[in-house]
Amino acid sequence: MSEFDNVTAPPPPTTGEAPQDQRTMSLLAHLLGIVTGPIGALIIWLVSKDDASKGFVVDQSKEALNFQITVFIAIVISWILAFVLIGLLLMPLVGIANLVLCIIAGIKANNGESYRYPFALRLIK
Repeated sequence: MSEFDNVTAPPPPTTGEAPQDQRTMSLLAHLLGIVTGPIGALIIWLVSKDDASKGFVVDQSKEALNFQITVFIAIVISWILAFVLIGLLLMPLVGIANLVLCIIAGIKANNGESYRYPFALRLIK
């Protein structure tokens, strides 16, 4: 049995049309990651997680939070690898990927579509 047998797939996107206020909060959850890292998405998720009517916001803020945690880990690894010079190349790549993917996710969330980042550790379920 390999270590990859227990890997879970990302949760399915939510269904149905999200109201405009939820789409705006989801947009903020994704875009705040560019500036604040995981803190912005964490605050939005903590505020919304107990309200059953905000399913879209909870789903998208969890997705943004998981991605920002993944980016934080990648930045720490890049910083450590900077001592062997490869990290100096990885840090800008991680930053550009963060910027581009957060903008794409924000646009999708504002259109009412659930977005799943192509690579993110699903630590918050």
